[in-house]
Amino acid sequence: MYQHCSLMAWVRAATIFLLRAHVLVGLAQPAQAAPTEITCTNPHSGATWRIAVDYDRATVDSNPARITDAEIWWRDARDGWRYTLDRASGKLTVVLASATGGNFLFDQCRLTD
Repeated sequence: MYQHCSLMAWVRAATIFLLRAHVLVGLAQPAQAAPTEITCTNPHSGATWRIAVDYDRATVDSNPARITDAEIWWRDARDGWRYTLDRASGKLTVVLASATGGNFLFDQCRLTD
């Protein structure tokens, strides 16, 4: 009888310890920043659109991205276009590949609102 009670006490104590440890680990995780919205403009037409850059997850509009201090590079999975955003100037280069050689578009993004 006493062995059973001590075993139950040990299981209860271990369960409480694990639950507290789980809570403490969750509190120790750094808060994830929300994706940063950046407005880009086509200088010829004046059309604007927004892109969402998630620095924590290294994505742009949910597409995997390579993010360095100098640039952000990503490929849109829907159309295959490739984007390079210069983080210093805000210049956005879009490469549209095709069998005839492709096209380049040059847009401008406002990195700070």
